[in-house]
Amino acid sequence: MKGRGHDVAALVLRATLGPMLFAHGWNKVAGPGGLKGTTGWFEALGLKPAEVHARMAAGTEMAAGVGIALGAANPLPAAAAVGLMTVAARTDHRGKGFFVFKGGWEYVGVVGGAAVALAALGNGRYSLDGLLRRQRAGAGPALLAAGLGAGSAAALLAVCYRPARQPDETDTDQ
Repeated sequence: MKGRGHDVAALVLRATLGPMLFAHGWNKVAGPGGLKGTTGWFEALGLKPAEVHARMAAGTEMAAGVGIALGAANPLPAAAAVGLMTVAARTDHRGKGFFVFKGGWEYVGVVGGAAVALAALGNGRYSLDGLLRRQRAGAGPALLAAGLGAGSAAALLAVCYRPARQPDETDTDQ
């Protein structure tokens, strides 16, 4: 039987992960470069159409953050977080190593992993799901969060990711 420690752990994880995701989404809209800067960044990454992806990423991050913080609809907000982090890993952090301070995938890996762990743990009794007695936890929700998130990211990337072609080092055309 799950005890208060389990519920407190879920609350702490949600209170850490949810607001952080929301803040990242909000920064895409209202940060120093605003939505225009985010659109330019996404254009440079190769996400087409960049304006749609900038809005979609910001909205998804904010919605997932709120859903996680409130403990609502597990495992769907976790799946959204996994999807966001998978796209970020592929487009912005790929090939830059592990450490985030060098542009690597460390941060997105930890966030994605924490989201899957939260889906497995469940939102706990101190949540909207707990209040509504809709507790989903275990391997099923974790696999759904990981699969739905990664699958959605793969589909988005297949359709919309068109990075600029890097010149081939063996190319001798000048």
